[in-house]
Amino acid sequence: MSKAKKLRELFANEKIIRVVGAHNALSAKLVEGAGFDAVWSSGLEISTSFGVPDANILTMTDFLNVSSIMNEAVSIPIVADCDTGFGNSNNVIHMVKKYEAAGIAAVCLEDKYFPKVNSFIPGRQELASISEFVGKILAAKNAQLSKDFMVIARVEALIAGWGMDEALRRAGAYADAGADAILIHSKSKTIDEIAEFAKRWKNMSPLVVVPTTYCDVHIDDLSRINIKMVIYANQGIRASIKSMQEVLGRIHKDGTSRNIENHISTMEEVFCLQGMHKMKEDELVYSSTSDKIVAVIPAAGDHLEEYSMKDISKDIPITMLDINGKSLLQRQADILNRSKIYDIRVIGGYKKEKISVEGVKIIPNLEYETRGMIHSIMCALKDIKDSAFIIYGDTLFDYLLISKILNTRRDITLAVDTSNVIGDAGTGKKPELVLTDGPVKSRRRSLHQDSLHAVKDIGSSVKYAKDNLQFTGIMFLSQKGVEIFKKNYAKYEKEYARSKSPEAGTFCRMNLIDFLKKLHDSGYGIDCLYVNSGWMEIHSLDDYKLACSIFK
Repeated sequence: MSKAKKLRELFANEKIIRVVGAHNALSAKLVEGAGFDAVWSSGLEISTSFGVPDANILTMTDFLNVSSIMNEAVSIPIVADCDTGFGNSNNVIHMVKKYEAAGIAAVCLEDKYFPKVNSFIPGRQELASISEFVGKILAAKNAQLSKDFMVIARVEALIAGWGMDEALRRAGAYADAGADAILIHSKSKTIDEIAEFAKRWKNMSPLVVVPTTYCDVHIDDLSRINIKMVIYANQGIRASIKSMQEVLGRIHKDGTSRNIENHISTMEEVFCLQGMHKMKEDELVYSSTSDKIVAVIPAAGDHLEEYSMKDISKDIPITMLDINGKSLLQRQADILNRSKIYDIRVIGGYKKEKISVEGVKIIPNLEYETRGMIHSIMCALKDIKDSAFIIYGDTLFDYLLISKILNTRRDITLAVDTSNVIGDAGTGKKPELVLTDGPVKSRRRSLHQDSLHAVKDIGSSVKYAKDNLQFTGIMFLSQKGVEIFKKNYAKYEKEYARSKSPEAGTFCRMNLIDFLKKLHDSGYGIDCLYVNSGWMEIHSLDDYKLACSIFK
């Protein structure tokens, strides 16, 4: 159903139609969100938003562009304030064609001379002759293509002080010419003038009012005198001006925004109005199926027990550590999103309720205290049929590193560091070591051609030596690689479930690197990409300080 037809049906309904003025897509969305029936594309509000008087300073194209943008942003009809039609009858014909083509449900024309001035400005309020304005209405109705498109005639006789009889005479002529509704305008402080007009009008065609000056009137009172549409034409922009002045003045005075943060919208509310969540959903739905990649971030383990971090991390999971205004997880998600990876799944355990990043799916691991990391990973991997990144929850990385790994496209690819292996002296956390078939010529800066090297050995059996490398905690699995992981995990789990050997308990608490060791020993090829930059892990307070110094 077109929005013009929606508006027609509202006029056919018994209920009064409630409309509010707007000046851009955001304010139109707020009108819709508040439950109103339609949006008034307000000439006053649009002119004010441009910082110019409401006196035909802006062109028809300026107003049309704003109305079109508002129309695209909402599902309710737009009623466009088109002043005097931007010129003579020829201009009106052009205007109707453009507004109707843009999906606007109705236009409203007022019987003043072009250029007009706002009705509430004291002084000059020159009205066009009845014959001239009737000509504009006839031109508008003949120009429309859809029978549902509406033309509302705005009578300014009461505003100009020309009296009730003149207002009724003009309204009658405009209705006879084909106007779909009459907007009777008044700047009286009470409803009395409008009530008299409505009584004498005898409901010959629908009446529209704009109660800017007689704001005490209740909508039920308007219904009782047969008003069909009420337009709150400018309250939105007046409210925003007042609020912004107060907030900005307070920030300037206090030298901080802290004192006003609880009185303004949250960033989450802004994102909702922008449609950010819908955009993320669309990116997931419409991303190429063959290239879709899921990121799995195991973050179920307890807080860091290393002495320097135990107080910092005891109340939150490491993944939610604040690194200069963004959590570690948010920084991971930003890089993954930049790499067009939008399906991000975090396995939560310890204080999982505190894991919160927009667009990230939280998968609970209720057995995190008794099961190892590979179990956490499988909590997410079991439902995945696409390629996947496995990334440790305490690891930061850059975009180039992710891009390099994506270019490899092997079934199981590990990013391994060729620089000096940092044994965690004082933290008790040992680096995860890998031995490859490729010699490391230098522990210093070098140029790697993104060539891959096969794993010769991996896991706890690898001792520190000059040719052994450190696993970064970043791994890529192709679709086949994901299936290898799932199939073998199910196989091992089944075997150990029947076994009463000590190894069964070991498998239960197995970490990722030792699971990779089992795959390697079973004959599955595992490749390594050499890197010597682009990542860091947070295992100590010094690591945390370094991360905060990098992200400024």
